[in-house]
Amino acid sequence: MPIFEYKCNACGNEFEELVFDRDECPPCPKCQSADTGKLMSAVRSKVGGFSPDAGGGSAPAAPSAPSSGCAGCSGGNCSSCG
Repeated sequence: MPIFEYKCNACGNEFEELVFDRDECPPCPKCQSADTGKLMSAVRSKVGGFSPDAGGGSAPAAPSAPSSGCAGCSGGNCSSCG
């Protein structure tokens, strides 16, 4: 279910709304004006790994290999993990 961001042209209020019809602009929850418009939303995502702008300061330490000789299935071969 999509959540869109809107701005009221009458009072300047910015708000989010769950809308089923993408072409519909809901009324402003603050002043009830129907003069609202959809805002362009910026999307940011992170899919694992280190992100220098995440505020951590340094990359996370790499996991150490198990001492049993098991590759931990990360290499695609789990036969050594008996």
